[in-house]
Amino acid sequence: MSKKAAKVGIKKEAGFLYFVDKDGDISCAKMARGGEKGGKPKKVTKVGLKKQAGFLYFIDKDGDISCAAMVRGGKKKSKKPAKKAAKKPAKKAAKKAKKK
Repeated sequence: MSKKAAKVGIKKEAGFLYFVDKDGDISCAKMARGGEKGGKPKKVTKVGLKKQAGFLYFIDKDGDISCAAMVRGGKKKSKKPAKKAAKKPAKKAAKKAKKK
C-alpha cells in the first residue's frame, strides 16, 4: 500500500514522463514515441524530499509524491552443479592426421 510523502498537486501533460529525481524534486522528460528520441529531463517543481532506502517514490494521479515499500526477494534460483568440459575428439583426430 502506498502513502503520500509530499503534497504537490502538479498537473501532468500527455506525452511526458514525470518522476522523482535523485534530489527529491519532480522532473519530467518527453517520452520516445514512433522512432522519435525522448527529451532531456527538466525540473518541474523543487520539493527537496529526503528519500528513505527500501521505498519506491512516484507521482500519483493527484500530482503528489507517494511512496510504497519495495518488494524484495522472489523465487530462489536453484544452484546447478557446474558441468565438466567434455573432451573434444575432433582435435585428437586432427593431430593424428598431421602425424601421418
